[in-house]
Amino acid sequence: MYEPTVARLTYRALLGRRRALILFALPALLIVIALVVRAFVGVDDKVAADLLGGFALATMVPLIGVIAGTGAIGPEIDDGSIVYLLAKPVKRPTIIMTKLIVAIAVTMVFSAIPTLIAGFILNGNGQQIAVAYTIATLVASIAYSALFLLLGTVSRHAVVFGLVYALIWESLFGSLVAGAKTLSVQQWALSVAEKVAGNGYVDATVGLPTAVILLCAVTVGATAYAGQKLRRLTLAGEE
Repeated sequence: MYEPTVARLTYRALLGRRRALILFALPALLIVIALVVRAFVGVDDKVAADLLGGFALATMVPLIGVIAGTGAIGPEIDDGSIVYLLAKPVKRPTIIMTKLIVAIAVTMVFSAIPTLIAGFILNGNGQQIAVAYTIATLVASIAYSALFLLLGTVSRHAVVFGLVYALIWESLFGSLVAGAKTLSVQQWALSVAEKVAGNGYVDATVGLPTAVILLCAVTVGATAYAGQKLRRLTLAGEE
């Protein structure tokens, strides 16, 4: 379920000059903010949790997920170059799985590592806050990558829809409307962080068993449906 050639081409597309600048900019901004906060506030567990939850998990991870997930396949479909890839003797599920693995890897590297570094800068991992949010970003990276890869497969406006979900649904409605929190990848990841961090520093509204089930369902369902859409795209081209 992994094709090295497809992976190499996907990495090259995701880490091109324009996307790489954005991918590096967000983690760099997080670390700079952490340094400034530590310099002016000092060690404060609550501030560390608020910053990692409010910026790293709620903003940085979904934005990087949008870039990596949609960028793994969307541009190839838009410019028609996907036809050349589909003409190769590679199974369609293998193409999707390879691109998903690449998107997950890129999202994790550019999200989890900066989050861990920022957490140690802020409070030296007091109350396990740095580790808790790092695990949360790893978990969220998987679901976001699958979800946004699906969007890149089914829509030419995947980036727009991805930003709407990440910035409006999760950040706005997810923080104001109780029912919307249940359908939020951010809240699912927070439930994992809540189990790791000290009491009172991470507040999740979704129970851990529910969060795990929904994370698995979204990841598997989005990947499977993306594979089906790619298979139909192939048939349309052959006809």
